Amino acid sequence: MFAIYKRELRSYFTTAVGYVFLAIIVALSAVAFSLTTILQASNDVTTYFTVLLFILMVALPVLTMKLFSEERKMRTEQLLLTAPVSIAKIVTAKFFAAFTVFFGANLLCSLAYITLFIYSEPEGGIILGNIIAITLVGAAFIAVGIFVSSLTENQLAAAIGTFGILLAMLGIGLLSSVIPWYPVRYVLGWFSILTRYSNFTNGFFDFAALFYYASVCFIFLFLTCRVLERRRYSA
Repeated sequence: MFAIYKRELRSYFTTAVGYVFLAIIVALSAVAFSLTTILQASNDVTTYFTVLLFILMVALPVLTMKLFSEERKMRTEQLLLTAPVSIAKIVTAKFFAAFTVFFGANLLCSLAYITLFIYSEPEGGIILGNIIAITLVGAAFIAVGIFVSSLTENQLAAAIGTFGILLAMLGIGLLSSVIPWYPVRYVLGWFSILTRYSNFTNGFFDFAALFYYASVCFIFLFLTCRVLERRRYSA
């Protein structure tokens, strides 16, 4: 499992994928941080972290599109699936490789918060809660991307498919805010990533949201395992 993790992590930086991802997320987050805090002379990070959520929706499909699609395209998938390691460990190793790159990018983005503490007195607890929230959301998004990547050998299709699913998951929250009928609005809000994320941006640590994001990770990684299991035994 660790060998697969190291191979995947190394592959991000022997190709352009890792650098493109880091460039996208760091550049866009820097622009968003400048527009929502520095230029506004504000230490309120609520708007910034909301914008960052949508940046992840664009950037993370780039990170996950190659994880299994490239294996199928290069005809190395069968070698991987017949290796003396379980499907679950293969999926987990690839997940943690992508998560490591994302987490590193998240740390780079976090350097911008130093300016807030130098020139103002922000709420450290709120910033920490938002960092935890964005990390949880990123993990959930990566799990979705891994699942879509396992369905196709076309990396562009994997990226677009992942983006479409993430857009729908975020769109549910926006849709629930305009529906007048409370039962429907409540159900949509329960499934909404955006609704649960907003609790963190407002300074509330939501343990139910923590369970929700962990469940999203588990469900999509489980589905990925089932897809690969089916291909292993149908080959």
